[in-house]
Amino acid sequence: MDAKDPADLPDGHPPLLVIVDAANVVGSVPDGWWRDRRGAAERLRDRLAADGLPGRDGPVDLVLVVEGAARGVAPVPGVRVEAAPGSGDDLVVELVRRAPGRPCLVVTADRELRRRVTELGAEVTGPRTVRG
Repeated sequence: MDAKDPADLPDGHPPLLVIVDAANVVGSVPDGWWRDRRGAAERLRDRLAADGLPGRDGPVDLVLVVEGAARGVAPVPGVRVEAAPGSGDDLVVELVRRAPGRPCLVVTADRELRRRVTELGAEVTGPRTVRG
């Protein structure tokens, strides 16, 4: 579910903002993703659109952050796609920073990115959460 207006939710609270570091998640499994980075990001986007956040029943706002060769991946219903003009990590941090007080979950295994976003109050989980 891609709810953006807190008024749409019964309790008046915004849905969990889930920010997925596409490069890190795609790169977590050596399945040939490097031959088609954009295609790998699109497959991840499609899996997120179909499955949402496994283990989470409530509404979530899914954001897939892409960079480099994966720029140009289009959004689909249920998944917003943000293309980083430079570092994908910097954009993930900026998205967390723009959501003060909102529950945020960042999906990445990148240690430095994990440190940066937890300092801003986000929770972090690893790529397995969305890879299945």
